[in-house]
Amino acid sequence: MDTLLTADIAANAPRYRRKSSTFIDGIHDVPEDGDRAPAQLYSTMSGRLFHSGRIAIVMVGLPARGKTHIAVSLARYLQWLGVKTRIFHLGDYRRATVGQGGHVPEDYFYPNASPSSVVLRQKILKKCREDIYGWLNHENGQVAIYDAVNPTASGRRSLAKEFAKHDVQTLFLESYVDDENLLRENARNVKIGSPDFANMDPDEAAKLYLTRMETKIPTFETMDEKELNYIKMINAGQTFFYNNVSFNYISHRIVFYLTNTHIKSRATFFVRPGTATEEESYKADAPLSEEGLKYAKVMTETVIKHREQERASRIAEGGADIPLRPLTVWCSTRMRTLQTADVFKDLGYKVRQRSQMAQINPGVCERLSERAIRRLYPEEVEKHELDPYHHRYPRAESYHDLAVRLEPIILELEREQNDLLIIAHESVLRVLYAYLMHCSTMDIPNLKFPRNEIIEVIPGAYQNDAKRIHIPGLDPRTVPGSPEDIRIPVPDSGTDTPVPLPGGGLSAPAIPPISIEKPPEKVVNTAAEAVRDKIADED
Repeated sequence: MDTLLTADIAANAPRYRRKSSTFIDGIHDVPEDGDRAPAQLYSTMSGRLFHSGRIAIVMVGLPARGKTHIAVSLARYLQWLGVKTRIFHLGDYRRATVGQGGHVPEDYFYPNASPSSVVLRQKILKKCREDIYGWLNHENGQVAIYDAVNPTASGRRSLAKEFAKHDVQTLFLESYVDDENLLRENARNVKIGSPDFANMDPDEAAKLYLTRMETKIPTFETMDEKELNYIKMINAGQTFFYNNVSFNYISHRIVFYLTNTHIKSRATFFVRPGTATEEESYKADAPLSEEGLKYAKVMTETVIKHREQERASRIAEGGADIPLRPLTVWCSTRMRTLQTADVFKDLGYKVRQRSQMAQINPGVCERLSERAIRRLYPEEVEKHELDPYHHRYPRAESYHDLAVRLEPIILELEREQNDLLIIAHESVLRVLYAYLMHCSTMDIPNLKFPRNEIIEVIPGAYQNDAKRIHIPGLDPRTVPGSPEDIRIPVPDSGTDTPVPLPGGGLSAPAIPPISIEKPPEKVVNTAAEAVRDKIADED
């Protein structure tokens, strides 16, 4: 969003009472036109799916346990499926109530807090609950995720009864962590950017933060209420328990998703394969050209060098001197992606083939220019202009079809704990990147992945971040987009089909390759700045 609405507006302005409590990104501020559901199979008048009614997912766990990370990841997945989901972070309401620069009383989290602290706590809770009920009742919301500590069994029982009175099913989700290394990593990654810990050793800052939280929240009871529906993730998914979770289809999808996800930090890289000896085509499966083989080698060197530089930078900034995480490579079964990945395989990296990652099927329009398509299929072009994401040309796939086909890959993507490099066609990269960065369906067909860039996505608690990594020394002719990507309006060239180069790829001016070293460029993400005030959050 260009204009970020503050939590104060969200909490106090009547016209926004039932909107997101954060207004910071696509996950939290979902538009009403439903264009954030790339893999939605069907729609209903109410907007609710699977005959599952309304569900409140109540997060449970102490700070630095990954609750918000899990909540945001789960919301992203459910919204991807078309389930109307919204997150309500209690910390946003607390900040809005106490005002900018304000602090809650020292005994705010204590069970035996002073009367004034209890009144403040109830006021904040009331505002948050009103927004939850308003969204579920008046905006046809289906899944509300309530992100707070919820430390006591008695409080959780009361909450379940309260939701039941409003005909809302309750599912508690606890993230329990007793692994000290994981706790310190979570605290380092999410919390210690606060000015309170400036210029401190990261490990010492993490210990200090965790000690503070033990003092602020002295009483915490882990989930063991047999009568409640709950899921308990222990140590980032190392162990998994669930109790009574059998009330509808969505609850089972949630369990299935959570068993495939974790909160451990890792990076995902997206890159295209090299050019082939023939024009890129859905039907043809040509090997890499000479330029394509050179590209594969340079791209591999760039990825390895970048990872080493990132590690050196972390150590220079005071981070722990720990080895790099292993790197796994995924590619489709197409010849050019396999040969692009072979360089990594020869260096000892694990390479896995994924048949679902085949490029989008262009149907009868393959190898046709936009002018020819307009002449032969004018009605289809008109439909495509109205909805380039869901429209499919004759005997072709739409991007929606591709997103549904890639759901097993998305679940494996969530499950992967190593750093991951995905080598695939531009259409596949668009869909997978859009899932991680929560892009609109209207944006997906237009996402750009030139061959001279590697895109790195780094998971974050509130919003994932992305970087562009330049690949130096490439022939400019290897950079253009894929020829089967249909562009509207028609170019003025007058040709009916793209002209292939002798070495593969599209025709381009004969410019000699220039080797330029560029530092990684962060993709502009206003959401990251918007949540900077949440990094020391206790909720």
